[in-house]
Amino acid sequence: MSTLRELLIPDLAEAGHGKRGRALEAAVRAAIRDGRLPHGTRLPSTRDLAGQLGLSRGTVSAAYAQLVAEGYLRAKHGSGTTVAATPAAATVAVPAPVENRPRWRYDLRPGVPALSAFPRAEWHTATKAGMAELTDDDLGYPDPAGLPALRTELAAYLGRVRAVEAADVVITHGVAESQSLIARVLKADGHRSIAVEDPTHPGSAEALAAHGLKPVPVPVDEHGMRVDLLPNTGCRAVLVTSAHQFPLGVVLSPQRRRALVAWARERDGYVLEDDYDAEHRYDRPAVGTTQVLDRDRVIYLGSVSKVLAPAIRLGWMVVPATLRERVVDHKRLSDLGCSPLPQAALAHLLRSGGYDRHLRRSRQLYRRRRDALLAAVANELPGWRPHGVAAGLHLVLRLPEGTDDGALQDELARRGINAPALSRYALSASPFPGLVVGYAALSVDRLRAAVGEIAAVSAPGL
Repeated sequence: MSTLRELLIPDLAEAGHGKRGRALEAAVRAAIRDGRLPHGTRLPSTRDLAGQLGLSRGTVSAAYAQLVAEGYLRAKHGSGTTVAATPAAATVAVPAPVENRPRWRYDLRPGVPALSAFPRAEWHTATKAGMAELTDDDLGYPDPAGLPALRTELAAYLGRVRAVEAADVVITHGVAESQSLIARVLKADGHRSIAVEDPTHPGSAEALAAHGLKPVPVPVDEHGMRVDLLPNTGCRAVLVTSAHQFPLGVVLSPQRRRALVAWARERDGYVLEDDYDAEHRYDRPAVGTTQVLDRDRVIYLGSVSKVLAPAIRLGWMVVPATLRERVVDHKRLSDLGCSPLPQAALAHLLRSGGYDRHLRRSRQLYRRRRDALLAAVANELPGWRPHGVAAGLHLVLRLPEGTDDGALQDELARRGINAPALSRYALSASPFPGLVVGYAALSVDRLRAAVGEIAAVSAPGL
């Protein structure tokens, strides 16, 4: 086999002064992609390779570090640097189980906040303070409805920022569990189906189906769900993301909100309102909730997953009084209630203002990243158009008509880029070809680089 120096010299020879570090990165990257540097190959030390190529050790170290960050190389103290499994061989499924999720070079899946910006110091302080505030009795089996201190803080917070009438807050492990609990109660009341937006998050449809409610798709247009089509579904319950529809990013119009509540009253039914990322709005204040129109017919769902981190596993429901006792009983039978320890930490974070401070910082961060993504798309892919309002952690890029977005997703996946196709969120027909692109978790430079690579793949179809 050729030595690493022999593999790289032809590519580096043409690089001008000051550009050899980038040329080194590109040459190693290409050698890994086409199999000339197979998985597990041990690379020379930075000092050795710098001597072989006539480069500074700092240049080689920087190149290695970049390729480690991209997933091409693996560095372990005491074991040197080796070639990792090439990301180009990865495939994608939406959604993929966490344990099987490939190591993407650019992970643009929606719904993931900037985990590197998680307020670790404030959470640590809140955890200590919350623990100090817990009584001995609080360390026993928890109230299945949730820690009273957290329910009090959430009621005040939701009333202040979302105008939610939150007298009956129930704490859960997140929106997924909230949907499951409500599905069980509705099934016991004779519901056999539930209307859902189309396109929608496949995880929600799967969770509802798993608990006995058949999802019935209702199209979404530029004004949100087609509420006028609900009477045709035969359903008496509906799941909506009214403030920022997932994935299309549109807002349910005021007229349709009123029609939605009127439909629920007429059918003796319920609206499940998932307010999953409404706090992130960049061009104007977030729109109000549907829950304020009728607290007896609208079940309000939320969580900390899009503001803090999914790993905290805390969410909430504001449940009509007629359902609350049964929801709490199902929660008790399911897991005896959520742990009081993270609940106490979140209660302190809300009370101390740390939650609001983090939200203000993250809004600014996400707006910069969204703006950078849109600027890069306008420059590299002028035929692509953003769809939806300036909000949330993702946007939809509308592709030229006739584009096979599923085939494009698969081709990008082969190159280590995770950019889900809009068609794979559709339960029936996709409204148009598109990519559902999350921008919150990547830096501005990484977003620009990702768009550049997507443009290179997509250029023949423009």
